[in-house]
Amino acid sequence: MDARQARLPTWHEGEKILQERLGVAQRMEPVGQRVVRDHMPEQHRGFYAQLPFIVLGAVDAQGKAWATFIEGRPGFISSPAPTMLDIAAWPAPADPARAGMAAGSAVGLLGIEMHTRRRNRMNGTLLARPQGFGVQVDQSFGNCPRYIRLRDAAFAREPGQAGASAPEDMPALDAAARAMIGQADAFFVASYADRPQRRQVDVSYRGGKPGFVRVAEDGTLTIPDFNGNLFFATLGNILLNGKAGLLFVDFDTGDMLQLTGQAELVLESPEIAAFEGAERLWTFRTHRAVRRRGALALRWRARPDGQSPHALMTGDWRQAAERLQSARLASHWRRFKVERIVQESASIRSLHLRPDDGAGLAPYQAGQHLPIRVTLPGSDRPLVRTYTLSSAPSDGSYRISVKRDGRVSQYLHGLRVNDAILARAPAGRFVIDAGTRRTAVLLAGGVGITPLLSMLRHLVHEGLRTQRMRPAMLFHAARTRQERAFDQELDGLVAAAGGALKRIRVLGDVRDARAGIDYDAADRIDMALLGRFLPFGDYDFYLCGPAPFTQSIYDGLRDYGVTDARIHAEAFGPSSLQRRPDTAPAAPAPPAAATGPVQVVFAQAGRQAQWTPQAGTLLALAEQSGLAPGFGCRAGTCGTCSTGLLEGAVAYAKAPAAMPPQGQVLLCCAVPALGPAGDSAARIRLAL
Repeated sequence: MDARQARLPTWHEGEKILQERLGVAQRMEPVGQRVVRDHMPEQHRGFYAQLPFIVLGAVDAQGKAWATFIEGRPGFISSPAPTMLDIAAWPAPADPARAGMAAGSAVGLLGIEMHTRRRNRMNGTLLARPQGFGVQVDQSFGNCPRYIRLRDAAFAREPGQAGASAPEDMPALDAAARAMIGQADAFFVASYADRPQRRQVDVSYRGGKPGFVRVAEDGTLTIPDFNGNLFFATLGNILLNGKAGLLFVDFDTGDMLQLTGQAELVLESPEIAAFEGAERLWTFRTHRAVRRRGALALRWRARPDGQSPHALMTGDWRQAAERLQSARLASHWRRFKVERIVQESASIRSLHLRPDDGAGLAPYQAGQHLPIRVTLPGSDRPLVRTYTLSSAPSDGSYRISVKRDGRVSQYLHGLRVNDAILARAPAGRFVIDAGTRRTAVLLAGGVGITPLLSMLRHLVHEGLRTQRMRPAMLFHAARTRQERAFDQELDGLVAAAGGALKRIRVLGDVRDARAGIDYDAADRIDMALLGRFLPFGDYDFYLCGPAPFTQSIYDGLRDYGVTDARIHAEAFGPSSLQRRPDTAPAAPAPPAAATGPVQVVFAQAGRQAQWTPQAGTLLALAEQSGLAPGFGCRAGTCGTCSTGLLEGAVAYAKAPAAMPPQGQVLLCCAVPALGPAGDSAARIRLAL
């Protein structure tokens, strides 16, 4: 007889807190009602029946969580009713999870096929059976197949047959346990929540690259949490009570390492940004460890090409440590070697750069630029320029794609593999968010494709990683087919995006090109062309190209009623975009420029000079004083000249494209400010 319990609400408080933190609680409410059931659908019942093992999570009388495997020949699991699962087997007597398996106990179950990546989860109440035990369903739901490495299973002996060594009970991790954890590409975690109605236990799979679990000297484990289904069953439980049980399996030998202890969420940490793909972290401190060598009758053989493609899109702790080290060097000029050179078009050449100082790549956002410093032959004074990165943050190197134009670009075109340049950490606010669902319309003029290519690479990578791709349209203009860069790369991105990315190729000179094959539209990108190819809708626009191109498109979009906030732009050269802000409440008046002499101290150089209105900007004054601060655009756009302000206040003769962080000034457009009483500041001190 099926004695049904009152149905549990889909989400408990811990799960809802995390969903609300991400702003998805409203979306997840109907999702939960649709996919989290109080019974097993027929396909789940049939799936469990064909499994040779099931993962179980249980809680002992002291409140300790444990995870374990229960094995049997396929058919040892059966479902006499949609709300009932019978398992004709028990864990071994030495298994610590067995202490939490009395009749009436709450348990969690995970059915998983590693050779197909299929998995389903269930939780409920344990029932006594003449052979084995039953579980009455509380909640049943499917799981996505991401992060599971393909493995084929076979029995090395009959399930239930003795073969395990005596259990080793340990208060802390020994060297062998640390090595097992440090090499693992998967583990299982049991957790639970005591809900007002009754206890609910969950057991789940966690996967990544080998070594994705870090073991600290004191034994603390740190685990990255990657993008998932937003249920937050495990992390929600940890948020509520912190109790967890971890199970590591040596798939080659059948050894099991079972840990129970205290887990804690880490929602804010520099390591989260440094670990590729991590959206949060959690830590685990072991209170008790049990190792049972040869405990499992099953063995698994990993397929050589079976690593999860989603796991391969995540990072590792070595890379994270390098990124953190590079972040500490963000304000330093670092030596980079040219690793690879690619001729992208008749005039554009890409340089792939890797750091040559042992530190890693500084993390950056798609669309940012790289400040570089070079000393041209015959000159003893370095020149600083900024080039937008055409690589994505997930790529293993920086890539700048340079059009042969001025003296510095000519010099860069002459570099060879293993030559070196100096660069600082990427900067800039022309960036894109891969998480929003609003369609992004990218408009590139000439070499303005470079930051937009970075953005597209990022959108496709994140879309494949999270299985949620932001739709985008690229309008790519070039004067001739020979001058158009990245054709094959962009074609590959369009194919990988599976319909989420569309590309319109525009050529100014079509004399040697074929319509529909080499280009989609002739002449140039303007509002008439956008009207032909862009369906009516709600968009974010990203513009990059020569200043006249960018200004023309911006003005056209504003005339069509597109708000300024929806138009993101970066212009080349000394001219910055002239914006027409949306109507907004009047902002406080910016500081006024000083009208009389002001003493300016350059602290690092140990020099001082007197500024007057005739001296121009603080950058000009520094140069007149024999200093050579870095700069790129001289228009408040690139941020290269950002310098610490140690004392005093500044005004901006020309408003920069983006204000620098607190305590920093942009030398190229800053001047001393008037004091509160209307007199000039007594002194300015700069960290230069």
